[in-house]
Amino acid sequence: MHVVKGRTDRVVVVGAGLSGLSAALHLRGAGHEVTVLERHPHPGGLAGRLDVAGHLIDTGPTVLTMPELLDEAFAAVGARREDHLELLPLHPAYRATFADGSALDVHTDAARMEQEVRDFAGGSEAQGYRELRAWLHRLYEAEREKFIGASFDSPLDLLGPELLTLTRLGGFGSLAKAVGRFLHDDRLRRVFTFQSLYAGVAPRDALAAYAVIAYMDTVAGVWFPRGGMRAVPQALADAAANAGVRFEYGVEVEQLERARHHVSAVRTADARFPCDAVVLACGPAQSTRLLRGEPRRITPLRWSPSAVVVHLSASRVVDDLAHHTISFGGAWDSTFDEIIRRGELMSDPSLLLTTPTLTDPSLAPSGRHLQYLLAPCPNLDRAPIRWEAVAHRYADELVAEMTARKLVTDAEPLAVVTPDDWARDGQAAGTPFSAAHTFAQTGPFRPSNLPFRDGNVVLAGSGTTPGVGIPPVLISGRLAAGRLHR
Repeated sequence: MHVVKGRTDRVVVVGAGLSGLSAALHLRGAGHEVTVLERHPHPGGLAGRLDVAGHLIDTGPTVLTMPELLDEAFAAVGARREDHLELLPLHPAYRATFADGSALDVHTDAARMEQEVRDFAGGSEAQGYRELRAWLHRLYEAEREKFIGASFDSPLDLLGPELLTLTRLGGFGSLAKAVGRFLHDDRLRRVFTFQSLYAGVAPRDALAAYAVIAYMDTVAGVWFPRGGMRAVPQALADAAANAGVRFEYGVEVEQLERARHHVSAVRTADARFPCDAVVLACGPAQSTRLLRGEPRRITPLRWSPSAVVVHLSASRVVDDLAHHTISFGGAWDSTFDEIIRRGELMSDPSLLLTTPTLTDPSLAPSGRHLQYLLAPCPNLDRAPIRWEAVAHRYADELVAEMTARKLVTDAEPLAVVTPDDWARDGQAAGTPFSAAHTFAQTGPFRPSNLPFRDGNVVLAGSGTTPGVGIPPVLISGRLAAGRLHR
């Protein structure tokens, strides 16, 4: 693996999102002097925060999996996650509801989930679930170190026994077809393939290798931090600060002082921060700006779909609601065509409703519930919708749809987040899900975390390897730190 040559004693990390915090912890643990520059007044990046009328709103990701990666980041500086952060396991991980009125609780415990599937769809599907779960385990083991947990210098880095194993497991085929080998009930297939949308690809077009996302939440488990998702970056930042990492909040990085590909300092409006190396953990749009468009790709990146998020305050919630409830519409393939190919809003939407106050009531005033309704939508490149004109009307339509499905009641909008808001926050094409995980943008074909072999710039975050989601961005921080061996 190529590493930055020369001294790397002083490192500036641009961005205090989860990837930047992970990088800072791993770098500090390796003995580097680390300064983190963040334009917001608090850590988190896309895992942001917005407080409205006593409701503690998390504006970014709501699904937390693979907490061992957090343990790894804390341990880099000799800290323990338990001393900084309390994680609560969610049971069920999700509740899935369907257009025919049926519902399924998704449990991570194998025996409990098998019985749930048996009661839901019969013994044959229960057997298929057992086989699917075993396949997901094998897939994850094949990908964990070589494909998810590794930096790439060349496509040749893929070569090895793990590649052969992944090929034999069908990892380079279609995700939809791979899951379809085990499950025949269309509703169950959706439960184990909808995760491909996180990767920006429809299930029929996604590589089966991305079934590892389903492994992470349906097998490894889903957690929620007490105090909300904001507690995660805050805990990481506190541990880093205790270990000697310097944080500067509310500062916008304006320029990198460069001689070709070598950065000697990072400049804000009011200060200059000399460095031996820099980690850009600020997202693809900002990184591209700071690097003045370098390095250039032969073909431009294709961006994932975006999302509209409606934050709600409710006086009560319906019975049998889970922390995470996925409401599937009747349509499926056509839904992905609408938001990915045709650039249209969903005509029969599938939606994620998160109600964090079911787990932590302190996130809303007494007698109120906080809810988060997410609707996938086209990104701004695919459909330059005038969101300033349609946002609140569309939010009302989404709430009305969930009310008709008897999943939302007595709810009032607190805030609406659209692709325009993601774009204002520096996200390319107005999507928080970064570059889509097409084959040409996966593994060694994704933007490298070492953009210049002769430079001292390293990238971290969802726009580089391994990709999108809390586990991948935490890994990306560790991989970035690994490029700066002392």
